[in-house]
Amino acid sequence: MSDRIAVLAGGHSPEREVSLRSGHRVMTALQSKGYDAFLLDPGEDPFVETLSAAMVSACYVALHGKDGEDGTVQRLLELLGVPYTGTPPFPCQ
Repeated sequence: MSDRIAVLAGGHSPEREVSLRSGHRVMTALQSKGYDAFLLDPGEDPFVETLSAAMVSACYVALHGKDGEDGTVQRLLELLGVPYTGTPPFPCQ
């Protein structure tokens, strides 16, 4: 079984569309390498519930702007015990 990776993209920032495009590219690249990757949009999906139910191995953070760059999502992922890409919460502030 391959690793299940949630690609976090979209969100609520004005950079939402750019984030979605980035996220789709990352998801496609991961899938081409055999990963079970899927897009998860915190701006539309019931984020915590979906992430918890998906039983992911890790999250790739492709969020732009607020939430993805200010440490909010990173803090939440740490509370949930989900490994993620990028910078930890404190330096993001």
